[in-house]
Amino acid sequence: MGSVLLSRGRVIDPESGRDEVADVLVRDGTVTAIGDLPMDAADTVVDVSGRVVGPGFIDLHSHVNSIAGQRLQAMDGVTTALELEAGLLPVARAYERAADEGRPLNYGFSASWGLARAEELLGWRFDGADLAGSLAMLGEAAWQSDSTPAQLRGWLGRLESELADGALGIGILMGYAPGTDPEEYRATSRLAAAMGAPTFTHVREIVEADPSTPIDGTLEAAQAAMDFGGRVHHCHVNSTSRRHIERTLGTIDAARSGGAAITVETYPYGAGSTGIGAAFLAPERLPAWGVRPQNLVLLGTGERVADAARLRELRAVDPGAVCVVEFLDERDDADAELLRRSLEYPDGIVASDAMHVEWPDGATESREWPLPEGGQTHPRTAGTFARSLRVMVREHGLWSWTEAFRRCSLLPAGVLADLVPDFTRKGRLSVGADADLVVIDPQRVSDRATFQDPTRTSVGIEQLLVDGEFVVRDGDLVGDAYPGRGLRGRVR
Repeated sequence: MGSVLLSRGRVIDPESGRDEVADVLVRDGTVTAIGDLPMDAADTVVDVSGRVVGPGFIDLHSHVNSIAGQRLQAMDGVTTALELEAGLLPVARAYERAADEGRPLNYGFSASWGLARAEELLGWRFDGADLAGSLAMLGEAAWQSDSTPAQLRGWLGRLESELADGALGIGILMGYAPGTDPEEYRATSRLAAAMGAPTFTHVREIVEADPSTPIDGTLEAAQAAMDFGGRVHHCHVNSTSRRHIERTLGTIDAARSGGAAITVETYPYGAGSTGIGAAFLAPERLPAWGVRPQNLVLLGTGERVADAARLRELRAVDPGAVCVVEFLDERDDADAELLRRSLEYPDGIVASDAMHVEWPDGATESREWPLPEGGQTHPRTAGTFARSLRVMVREHGLWSWTEAFRRCSLLPAGVLADLVPDFTRKGRLSVGADADLVVIDPQRVSDRATFQDPTRTSVGIEQLLVDGEFVVRDGDLVGDAYPGRGLRGRVR
């Protein structure tokens, strides 16, 4: 591996607070020097004057799990893309598959609470470690039921073995089984805390949406963090809270004030994306959120759901079909402010909830670049981080560049640092850190992906290095670069 000198950029280290013009020397996948360095110090010298240089973004919530999807994320500044909210089974197969195929970005997987329950309660098997192929389970009511004592022991044991195989924690899709006994969530949280592993929760319904819920979803996550002392990560607080963001953030604040290790993430869009068979998309559930069937759009076909009857039909025929869910109107000033409020929340983390790309023939992978025409996904797959920088740094001045890298790089690394020693060298730009780096044009950085053109890449990401190797060079993707490494946990 050759050495690289990034010359005269504005170097940002969110850990130390460094913010100065300097050279950065990379050798053998590591940052080896920062300062005023000679031009002959490296095999390759890249002039990055007038650009911002910082640690690459770490996405704690990416479902792309593919070369095609990771390339879109690379062009958005991401160097590590992790499948943590949903997780996969078995993780050993997920790591093996990614290594065999090659990945442009670093990768890792949590153990899937939902799939482990489905194995026990439905008798299904998920040997392929493929999220896109397992979404059909969303339409099966049986896996959303309470477990018998034997079933509970069975799926808890499966999660424990997955953690021993290197899973990066436990991904808990509570929002997809919102009526289950809270004691089962507590049992999962107790197991994770005992093994020193974080949990990543899509919380069950909050009380404002469903007064009959067994427990408010945000409160449930906060209580688990307080009661068991583990690290609890609350996924996409914007989409699970919708217009109740102030109250849910207040619940998290209270838990933090009490010493709970609870972290929270946000993506900067007013629309989400999931399988149309999700429990919270049942026609009778939509009014609680001010959402109508017409606010659901199938990604594969572009069909906007006409009415409740059509929604029931789609949920019955193909519950795994991915759809866009419009829950806020970004054109409305009040809704746009809610999104900014969730992004501005102290110590809030940016995460994409990126979805795989799907083509009309059903394919979800391609090594072609640019990607073949017709690929559909949520625009957050290609634009989350550039959009966050555009809105929060460039347009509104709510973050400094140091704060931007703290939220996109350092804080997400901290969520996993206790379980995965590799993360103590990621998310920062200092001597000895991993050479996962991004070079940004601060005047141009912006998202371009839209719901009509969702694979349009971000601009302003000029260089991206993963393990010291260029994945993006001079604003273009390097088509034969696959330096991504699997990151595994080490439970106590």
